[in-house]
Amino acid sequence: MTDLKNLLNRAQEISSDAERVTEAHLRKVTLPASNGQSAGVMGLITLDNGEDHTKPNTFGPRSLIALNAAIDAALADDEITSIGVTGKPFILAAGADLTSIAGGGSDAVRVVAELGHAVFRKLQDGGKTSFGFINGLALGGGLEVALHCDYRTVMDSAPALGLPEVMLGLVPGWGGAYLVPNLIGADKAVTVILENPLNNGKTLGGKAAYDIGLADACFSGADYLEQSLLWAASVLNGELVVERPEVDKGEAWSAAVARATQLAEAKTGGASPAAAKVVELIAGARTATRDEGFAAEDDALEAMSRTPELLASLYAFDLVQKRAKRPAGAPDRSLARPVTKVGIVGAGLMASQLALLFVRRLEVPVVLTDLDQERVDKGVGYVHAEIDKLLAKGRINHDKANRHKALVTGAIDKSEVFADADFVIEAVFEEMSVKKSVFADVEKAVSPTCILATNTSSLSITEMAADLEHPERVVGFHFFNPVAVMPLLEIVKGERTDDATLATAFGTGKALKKTTILVNDSPSFIVNRLLGRFMGEVGRIVDEGTPVPVVDGAFAGVAPMPPFVLLSLVGPAIALHNNETLHSAFPDRFYVSPALERVVAAGKSSYYGPDGALDPEVVALLESPPDPVVLSSAEVRTRVLTGLADEARRMLDEGVVVAAEDLDLAMITGAGFSFWNGGLTMLLEREGLGQFH
Repeated sequence: MTDLKNLLNRAQEISSDAERVTEAHLRKVTLPASNGQSAGVMGLITLDNGEDHTKPNTFGPRSLIALNAAIDAALADDEITSIGVTGKPFILAAGADLTSIAGGGSDAVRVVAELGHAVFRKLQDGGKTSFGFINGLALGGGLEVALHCDYRTVMDSAPALGLPEVMLGLVPGWGGAYLVPNLIGADKAVTVILENPLNNGKTLGGKAAYDIGLADACFSGADYLEQSLLWAASVLNGELVVERPEVDKGEAWSAAVARATQLAEAKTGGASPAAAKVVELIAGARTATRDEGFAAEDDALEAMSRTPELLASLYAFDLVQKRAKRPAGAPDRSLARPVTKVGIVGAGLMASQLALLFVRRLEVPVVLTDLDQERVDKGVGYVHAEIDKLLAKGRINHDKANRHKALVTGAIDKSEVFADADFVIEAVFEEMSVKKSVFADVEKAVSPTCILATNTSSLSITEMAADLEHPERVVGFHFFNPVAVMPLLEIVKGERTDDATLATAFGTGKALKKTTILVNDSPSFIVNRLLGRFMGEVGRIVDEGTPVPVVDGAFAGVAPMPPFVLLSLVGPAIALHNNETLHSAFPDRFYVSPALERVVAAGKSSYYGPDGALDPEVVALLESPPDPVVLSSAEVRTRVLTGLADEARRMLDEGVVVAAEDLDLAMITGAGFSFWNGGLTMLLEREGLGQFH
């Protein structure tokens, strides 16, 4: 390991003016005395990059240098007897500044890895008791800086704690891979370090992080820091003794490593070097010293920096962090109209999910309409019940719950409730004649400037608007299910959709905190068109004779789940409808499986039974052909990816999206394709199946 002085010099050399420096502000806090015993003076370090909570603190070379200086100052001050680390409001830190990794190559990665370890470990080795006060988001290095402290508290409402590095083609590189299993046990560490990142970057809330053992105390409210300082004082003066369960380093650790090995293979098919490496690090953390564990992390990060998966991950990360916030092709935002009331046609499950999202994000009146009062009452009741659940979980307070419930109402007569709506969205049956009839009815009730949005997943926006008096105000507004979870919102432009409508749609999507992508009207838009080609190809392969298990086993490391598991999740009837729509538009490329038609006709909702095995009744419906063609998993994968490459190229040539980056952003945020593949097109390029960039 390089000595600290040289590391600091090298960090200064590789640093860039592009880094948004997170400063480390040190101040002295006299801790409250109890029972006449003083707890001394804490040197409280607050991490702050000078931006609001939408631009989180990160650690690049200059930020690490700043933190090092603050810790040194606290350690050198004789008046200071303990050290605390916290962050600006709502944010501790979001980990490494990935721009410092992207630009400097493996040498820069090594420097940043070693420097992070050297700076953070002063919180353990400096000789003064240290506390991590996790007051908000803490990801990657943001969590690791707290893990290096002797004690930790967490705010119960902190939105996201975790170590997501594997999702990005990296490993926890500043102590997480060693410290976490030795703090909470190997099995829980596998969940935090491997399973959650491979589950679309799942994170923990503050209370969950406390429950799993990452923090020693959990506090709520605006006085979180004050409560944490009182707690720290009671620890320092001996009133409170923190007890942690002993970590089982025997059979339980071996079982956890076995689970991790199986999980990495099942989720990535061996295609993620980072997943394999993190399993190795967790296994090694059982017997390694801290120095050995940290050195192994340094070596692993440097090795990951040389993989194509890291480059793909950084590309994907840039899409999600930058392109998603500035959608390509979106009109000038000044053209957007305010949305002060929302109408929803339909009161079924999707419509009710939309109502919940609109009222929580926009906090404006939302009116559900349907054919009869019973359906309306059921839809409104669903929204109210979901708000009550949020209240029970402590996600919202009583005032907000009551306010939101009061904003959600229902009616049968659209003319009474839609007259002053600015934005009406339909969520009715996926049939063109039904949707055209709905919009003809709605247009009579609304003002000439009200936006008419459709949540259709596949039908033509242009055709839907063709018979209206104002077709220019119709726009596709396609959410993905479950609405509250999936980030993607496809904004679909019909032939006559005007810029004011589009700008309002993008502005509303941003207010809903969704990732918005502009799509030119075309069958099934982006995600469902690509998934339609994907599912059509695998359906044809099964119909020709390849067993379902072989097909399902061909896509580990490509798709977020096996194709027939995905089909079961989406629903065979919905998948069939999508492929029928696409077959009507492109009969030469989109295959409608007779077996899938039989499965839908039989009323089967899944290819798999409750026990996880193929449903024998579905197997009977598949009907093996007289001359079966049985492909290997590798042949299945190549054939399907070749079809996807063909479809992606056609979509770009047709102008469905502005660029390949939008295809990738859509597949990452709407279909769960992995960061470390770069979504779709980077993977296709790596497989030699085309050039898209």
